[in-house]
Amino acid sequence: MANRNQFPSRDTVERVRRMYPKGSRVELISMDDPYSKLSPGDRGTVNVVDDTGTVFISWDCGSSLGIVYGVDRIKKI
Repeated sequence: MANRNQFPSRDTVERVRRMYPKGSRVELISMDDPYSKLSPGDRGTVNVVDDTGTVFISWDCGSSLGIVYGVDRIKKI
């Protein structure tokens, strides 16, 4: 697990990439971003997981906001 000031390990990033490969469909469980218009239950498609473990998603509502590892939560659908 990581927080905003510490990046996840390389092994953790690879595990996240295996869990959420490009094209995976996901649903938002929670997001710690007071400025985001995304809500729990919103759905989208994974584009990429970067080297910090951030999962970038094309949300069905039009947003492309990333999910920060260890802070925000999603699940595969």
